[in-house]
This record gives sequence, structure tokens and C-alpha cells, in this order.
Amino acid sequence: MSRSADSVNSVIKAYDVRGVVGEQIDAEFVRDIGGAFARLAREEGAGRIVVGHDMRESSPGLVKAFAEGVQAQGLDVVDIGLASTDGLYFASGSLNCPGAMFTASHNPAKYNGIKLCRAGARPVGQASGLAQIAREVQAGVPDYNGARGTVSSQNLLSEYAEFVRNLVDLTQMRRLTVAVDAGNGMGGYTVPAVFRELNVELKPLYFELDGSFPNHEANPLDPANLVDLQNFVRETGADIGLAFDGDADRCFVVDERGEPVSPSAVTALVAGRELAKEPGAAIIHNLITSRAVPEIVAERGGKAVRTRVGHSFIKQTMAETNAIFGGEHSAHYYFRDFWGADSGMLAALHMLSALGEQPRPLSELMAEYERYIASGEINSTVADAARRMEEVAAEFKERAAAVDWLDGLTIDLSDGSWFNLRASNTEPLVRLNVEARAKKRVDEITAEVLRIVRR
Repeated sequence: MSRSADSVNSVIKAYDVRGVVGEQIDAEFVRDIGGAFARLAREEGAGRIVVGHDMRESSPGLVKAFAEGVQAQGLDVVDIGLASTDGLYFASGSLNCPGAMFTASHNPAKYNGIKLCRAGARPVGQASGLAQIAREVQAGVPDYNGARGTVSSQNLLSEYAEFVRNLVDLTQMRRLTVAVDAGNGMGGYTVPAVFRELNVELKPLYFELDGSFPNHEANPLDPANLVDLQNFVRETGADIGLAFDGDADRCFVVDERGEPVSPSAVTALVAGRELAKEPGAAIIHNLITSRAVPEIVAERGGKAVRTRVGHSFIKQTMAETNAIFGGEHSAHYYFRDFWGADSGMLAALHMLSALGEQPRPLSELMAEYERYIASGEINSTVADAARRMEEVAAEFKERAAAVDWLDGLTIDLSDGSWFNLRASNTEPLVRLNVEARAKKRVDEITAEVLRIVRR
């Protein structure tokens, strides 16, 4: 059946498929996406597609519909059942076949979606397949005249757990007490399997799989959703706290005082550990990460490579530069040894190893990586983002030490402070990030930029 361009494009976004179940996404729609993705995969020589899903109530039914679409195009389906997104990437890499992960990540319960990848966990974005899928779903997926594919089931949880443990040296760890907030998401499924072999005392919080998210949203990027973990760390006397988002591909860190550790600091620490394994390697960071990241990469003998925000840009640049590791301000961490894909679990294991192999508390360990003060991302609703950015550029022109437009507007100031202002891909918003050596300076720059943007 054919569909309107608006209905299709509102769901098939820049990096994935995502929408409200029963309104924007239903079984028939997902069946067609399965068929269109299978056609793309078959053109590239694939004979099967691996599928996993999160704990949302709608996920199993949508997986069934997607599998029907794939089978109708003559490809087989390997259903791994419950999985984190990085668990699905592991399956795609280890089985060397395209994959589909059913999740809406940190979105509320009424949403669901699909993250698609090629064999070896290579990304599928607008320019690399999603636009073609959208066109076919809109026009109607052509029938296939060959034999129908089959469905088989395979549980890869233990293989995934062993694989990620083997990528990090965990042999020198002292005993650690580790508090983990799974947010009723897939971390509650993967953490016990991975941590079972570690020298840790696990303190679990909200490990019950529940796609209605009864305790808080599974989005640790919002400080409000870290409060329970911060209190839990203090109550339990944990050495470290870890918070995973709904599909457990992102990991946030809290120190022994209950204070958040910035994802930029985590990026810098993991970068240093990976550079110890391969001196001189390239490390990817997006332009919102702290300037501490490229500084520390250079100090450790690595090559820092700056990219636009977004996993498709990170993964593409990693492939082009053969980078060993990449990190984003949003707590996505990418590893060459993990098919260039992102894994919150691997970042967590690096943090545990780094903490456990030395005697200091986490707050002291991370002090050298927290060199600047950041504003965090501040959103403003605007009708014309491009014009607002031009106005900001004009007002700062005489004071700017450097200006670039790699991803929105980035202005470096002579005192070492900087800010980035960029438009949202999906909403009428501009997003501001400011960094300086002192909070007072961050507040000054923030107030001045917002005055221009919001006037």
C-alpha cells in the first residue's frame, strides 16, 4: 500500500525509525519497513537479518510484523529476543549480517522505533539507506517472487557478556561496590550477565524490565533522572554509580559523593586507556565535547579528530581514520574493537577498570579530566535558526579568536572560552553549549548569547 510522504517522513528520521505506537507506527507499517530493509540487504548480498528488542510492551508484536516483511522478501530472520542496542550490534558483528533493534531508547512508553544496521554493525542513516527505505514504504514495497524466508531463535547474551569483558583488562581490579540504575530498561538484563564474573558487589536499582518506566524516564542525560542514583550511591557507600538509558547503549557515571562525572571526562579517560594500547592512534570527539578531550589526547600522544554531532558522523569518521575510540557529550562511546559501534557497557567496564586498578576514590581520579566548566545544553525555540546564528556571529565578530560552521556556529574567544550554537534536526530549536574555565564566565557568555537568540 502507498502512504503519504508526511506520514512516512515523520517517523523515518535522520538516524532511525521512531514514533508513537498506534498513531505513527503499527504492525502494517513495520511490516513494510521490514520488507524494504530486506530488499536493501538482499541487494548487498545478505541472506539473513538479526533482530532484537527492548522491554517495551509493543516490541514483540512489532518484531513479529517486521520479521514477516523480511521473510516475504526471501530473507531469513534470526531473532535474539531481549537485547540492549549494543547487544544487537554484537549480534550483527559476530553473525556478520544486517540487524534491526526495536527500541525507542529513552523516549516515553508510548513510543517505539527501529535502529537499523548493515553487517558488522555499520550504520544505516538517511544517506546510506533510510531515504531509500522511506521511498519504498511510501510508494509500496514491491512483491518478491522467490521462496519465503525462515525464522530461528538464538540467545546471545552470554556470548555478548564474554566478548565485552574480554575487550577490557579487568584482572587488576580491587573489590568495588557498584551502584547501577537501569531505569527499568535493558541494563537490568545485561548488567547481571556482564558483571557476574567481575570483582564487584553490585547494588541494583530499578532492574525490573518495565517499558512503562514507573520510577523515572530512562534518560540519564536529564539531571532529574540521575537523582535516584545519586542518593542511592550515598546510601550504599558505593565506589561508583552507573546509569543506563532505556536501550542501554549509553552509560552515565556518578562518583562516590553522588556527583555526576561529565561524559567528556569519561571520553578523555577511555581515550587515554585506548591510546596506551595503540600509541598515536586517532580519537574521535564531536564539537560539543570539552576542549579537555583533544588536550588530553594530544598529551597522551594521540591524534584528536573533531566531527559533527551524531553517531553517523562519528562512525563514518572512525572508519575513514581507523580511529580506535570515539566519544560524544551525550554519553555515546564508540570502539573500533566493537565494530566501530557504540557501547555503554564497554565504557562502564573501562571506568570500573580504571577505578579499580588504583587506590584513589573516583572523584580524585577524575579531577585531572574535568578541566573546564560547561553550561550543559540549553534549548531555545526559534522560528529561524539560521538567522539567529548569523546575528550571534555578527555580534561576536570583533571578539572572536576563531569562528567555524562545521555544525552550527562555534566561536572561540581569546580567554579560552567557547560556545556552539546549532539547530535541531527535528524541532524548531537552537541548542547552546558554552565552556569556560570559571562558572562566572560560562554564565556571562550564556546570558549574552541567549539575549540575542531570544530577543
